[in-house]
Amino acid sequence: MNKYIITFSILLYAVAVPILEINDTHVFNPDWTPHVRIHEVWQLITNSGIGLLCLWLIWVKKETKISTLLSMLITGGFLLAFALKELYGGSMKYLDGSEKTLFGINIGIVGFGIAFILLIFSLLNQKFHSK
Repeated sequence: MNKYIITFSILLYAVAVPILEINDTHVFNPDWTPHVRIHEVWQLITNSGIGLLCLWLIWVKKETKISTLLSMLITGGFLLAFALKELYGGSMKYLDGSEKTLFGINIGIVGFGIAFILLIFSLLNQKFHSK
């Protein structure tokens, strides 16, 4: 079960996020400076690369702990950035004021929040079963 939980979180940050962001609202947004866009593409490549490493660790090397921790850093990093957004003027709203939501909650918070909680349970499960 741990492999599937971790894989779910990896698919969110390594596949779904790039699909949602390689478009004119993010990577090709004409209102973003080139400097901002390079950081966006860097983040997408880095997170997807880490996701590929995690998938290899899980499914080939049969190692889940490092993959869990790396996935927690990525999903938790987003959650922390969201929590701190007032400090640096961040927002999940598009320039037109719209926001992708699910049940009235930002889709990133829903997806990464669920993934992070599942990863915590996975980590605890790994710890419990290793004793």
